Amino acid sequence: MRIHREGVKIIPIAFFFLAVLDALVYFFLKEYLIFYFLMVASLVLAALIVFFFRVPNRKIELNETHVLAPADGDIVAIEPLYEKDYFKDERIQVSIFMSPLNVHQNRAPVSGEVVYVHHKNGRFYPAFIAKSSEENERCSTVFKMKDGTQILSRQIAGAVARRIANYKKPGDFVVQGQEYGFIRFGSRVDVFLPADAKINVSLHQKSIGGKTILATL
Repeated sequence: MRIHREGVKIIPIAFFFLAVLDALVYFFLKEYLIFYFLMVASLVLAALIVFFFRVPNRKIELNETHVLAPADGDIVAIEPLYEKDYFKDERIQVSIFMSPLNVHQNRAPVSGEVVYVHHKNGRFYPAFIAKSSEENERCSTVFKMKDGTQILSRQIAGAVARRIANYKKPGDFVVQGQEYGFIRFGSRVDVFLPADAKINVSLHQKSIGGKTILATL
C-alpha cells in the first residue's frame, strides 16, 4: 500500500493545521479533562486523513471481454437509460457510490484509447442520490477498445467531494485497471455500457476497483 499523489499534497497541510490546533488546545486546556479527548480526536482525524488517501496494491487480471469496476464502493444503480451527453443512445448505467472510507482512486474499466474527456460544472448533491448523475459537477471519460467498443466512465462530485482529478487526455492509451483519476472525500462513478452487455453485479453489492467485473461484453 502507498499514499496517493493527491494525499502527498494534502496531508502535510492538514497535519500542519492539526499541529497548530493541538498547540492551542495544550496551551489553553491542558489542565482540563477535555484536553485528553481533543488530543485523541486529533490523532483519529490524522489517521483518517492518511487512510483516505491510501492506494492498495492490486493485481489486475486483464480480459478484453470484461468491464472492471473503476472504483471501490457500493452499487447503487443498474438501469437502462438514454445517455444524452456523448453517446446519444440507449445504454446501461451502473453506478458506484464511494463513501469517505472507500479507496478513491479511479481505474480504467477497459484497455484502450481515451477518445473523450469533458469536465462539466454543476451542483453538489449527495452522490448516492439519482439526480447527482445529471446535476452534479462531473467529468466524463470515454475509453475506446481495439474492437471499437466505447465505455464511458463518469466521475461525479458529491456533497463533500469538491475536487475531481482526471489525469488523462484524448489520445492517451490506458491498460485495464490503470489509474486515470481520483475524487476527494465521498463521490460517485457512473459507467455507461452497451445496451447488450451482460451485467455481472447486483444492487447494493460491494465493488472493488480493478477487480470486480461489472459486465461482460
